[in-house]
Amino acid sequence: MRIGVLTSGGDCPGLNAVIRSVVHRAVVDHSDEVIGFHDGWKGLLEADYRKLDLDAVSGILARGGTILGSSRVQPAHLRDGVERARGHVQDLGLDAIIPIGGEGTLKAARLLSDAGLPIVGVPKTIDNDITATDVTFGFDTAVGVATDALDRLKTTAESHQRVLIVEVMGRHTGWIALHSGMAAGAHAILVPERPFDVAELARVVGERFEAGKKFAIVVVSEGAKPRPGTMDFTSGATDVYGHERFSGVANQLSVELEERLGKEARPVILGHVQRGGTPTAYDRVLATRFGWHAVEAVHGGRFGMMTALRGTDIVLVPLAEAVEELKTVPANRYIEAECVL
Repeated sequence: MRIGVLTSGGDCPGLNAVIRSVVHRAVVDHSDEVIGFHDGWKGLLEADYRKLDLDAVSGILARGGTILGSSRVQPAHLRDGVERARGHVQDLGLDAIIPIGGEGTLKAARLLSDAGLPIVGVPKTIDNDITATDVTFGFDTAVGVATDALDRLKTTAESHQRVLIVEVMGRHTGWIALHSGMAAGAHAILVPERPFDVAELARVVGERFEAGKKFAIVVVSEGAKPRPGTMDFTSGATDVYGHERFSGVANQLSVELEERLGKEARPVILGHVQRGGTPTAYDRVLATRFGWHAVEAVHGGRFGMMTALRGTDIVLVPLAEAVEELKTVPANRYIEAECVL
């Protein structure tokens, strides 16, 4: 068989581990040929690709990012390019395409699958917001990076008697904020699923200082918003891909808390550092398992499906199920964390 693989959307640790796994399983065990499209769906639409053999993937297991590059394609361009993609698949003699990506990539995969292209998807995102899988690779690494940063920030916050508002990624879900905040013992966690009351946040932080503590760490997910009417808040615009541009909730909160508390409050935005660097052992293993099972799905003719982790098993779920809705943080997890406001 001849298999095409691509990585699309935001990069994350573990993408190279999937590519490596696909090539090893396909080439060594099935004598397949694998090609990799450059820069995501753009590479498929432009037939821009390279051959992926064992030498091409040697030494990439522990590397962050993606050797194939990644990009975003506007939904309208992809819809208009379905026939072009179909033509390239036929011209290149491809028996299957394995796209590796998050919500947007998997929606595009479903679009092409519904149009009749042989697709098996692999879920990745540091946001952990794909509902059909228990965990996505990249999440564990991002949480580890955020937790390490929070541990480091505690010492400087205490030295200067400051409130630090640490903004983490996650888009419309609060998984990174919740897990890193719990792991680091943050004093308050703000998530998109639960709009916060800034007065309540100020009360919690203020009581901590009144009890003789010298600092406070607040973890806020980039998509978190205040309850309507509780503070002035500027929301972000929408980019050309239809994604919300977040307006810097940590910056706005630091100003608000400093005014309310009379304490120095500083924003710390971790940003893309959470998406870069070496993947954890957990993410390498999960990514490798996803790649292995994606190749097996291709050989089983299980198209229109996505690999997913359920418990300890890797299973296949329909792409339609994978993109039906975002996996948000459930209310019972707020209770466990205790400090989610």
